[in-house]
Amino acid sequence: MRDVRAEIDEAVKSNAVIVFMKGTPAFPQCGFSATVADIFRRLEVPFSGVNVLADAEVRQGIKEYTNWPTIPQIFIGGEFVGGCDIATQMYESGELKQKVDAVLSRS
Repeated sequence: MRDVRAEIDEAVKSNAVIVFMKGTPAFPQCGFSATVADIFRRLEVPFSGVNVLADAEVRQGIKEYTNWPTIPQIFIGGEFVGGCDIATQMYESGELKQKVDAVLSRS
């Protein structure tokens, strides 16, 4: 039997920056996912994306994993950061770049 929670946990732990999103980093399929992808492109931060539209179990599983109801969901250094609104606020304040730089300098 498939353990979606373990799959999500492994993806989060094995990627410095990962976004569970609608679509892919190259082709986001909703405005919020596109905004997050654009923020990371502006910061020139490489990130992995998981297309929740391709897998209903992952789409539901990520919401249960974080207890957060919306997509996209951003993890940096294994830590859940939040969604589009939080990423936008952190980007505008400079906090997102600091957080990403700190994580990437460790890897």
